[in-house]
Amino acid sequence: MKVLVTGGTGHIGPYIIRELIANGHQVTSLARSDKSAAKLSALGAQVHRGNIEDLDGLKAVAANADGIIHVAHRQDLLPSGGLAAVAAAEVEIMLAYGEALEGTGKPLVVSGSIASPGWENLHRPATETDPALPASDEYKSTLRIRNIVESTVIGLAERGVRSSVVRIPTIAHSKTDTGFLPMLIAVAKEKNIVGYPGDGANLWPAVHVRDLAALFRLALEKGPAGRSWHGIESEGIAFREIAEAIAIRLGLPAVSIPIDVLMIPGYFGFFANLVTLNLPASNRVTRQTLGWKPTQPGLLTDLDNGHYFPRS
Repeated sequence: MKVLVTGGTGHIGPYIIRELIANGHQVTSLARSDKSAAKLSALGAQVHRGNIEDLDGLKAVAANADGIIHVAHRQDLLPSGGLAAVAAAEVEIMLAYGEALEGTGKPLVVSGSIASPGWENLHRPATETDPALPASDEYKSTLRIRNIVESTVIGLAERGVRSSVVRIPTIAHSKTDTGFLPMLIAVAKEKNIVGYPGDGANLWPAVHVRDLAALFRLALEKGPAGRSWHGIESEGIAFREIAEAIAIRLGLPAVSIPIDVLMIPGYFGFFANLVTLNLPASNRVTRQTLGWKPTQPGLLTDLDNGHYFPRS
């Protein structure tokens, strides 16, 4: 296929590009700068100068592709408008893809999120068939506001687009990770303790980015329309286990932060609302339908990859 990949220079994008090229696909990716263009060329992708803010330009390049993988985000809107502004802009991008691909049956695979507040009320692991939860005004400051993006993507299946969503956990680990796990480690170094919420029994799924890239490819190649996939290596890891693993490697104590003081400005700072989430999830449907099987090191093993705790 001729595949358009957005977010090609982010954390996940380069792995997806390499995975696609290794499996015989031709990749085009957007670049807004010479630096980004050079990175994409080095990965083996063709470069299209443009950005996801230009909806007309995006529709034009999308229409010429055999399939699209979208992992870019309008992070530039976070400082001024927060998550609600990011979600609103991305809905417009999804609708633009819908116009470009309507009636073609071409695949559109978009990144979603496992970390959706509210799934905790299921009292069971979330499955691929669980729909995105409504994102009303009360959730405008949480990750749940992004669920409207997932719902929009799934809805494009009714317009003849082979659309699907790969739900990604908060921790996507690799040697180039700059996300949530490095932030936890940085906070631990600053505070000289490794905190976890309450008893730390809440489960957090994780995935290696190489396995995630393979899942995006499989969804592109053979994923049915209107489906969601879970890019997770297991049902989840207790937050306490993650904290204890970090503590061992840093030579610091792992300490419980009581739930009743968690939201007070302190140890976890601006992501205190995330660390209490209990997010067990299943990947059974993803494995059975797409034949996906995680093969890379799990999270606790990958903590020793040399990136998270470099030797001085």
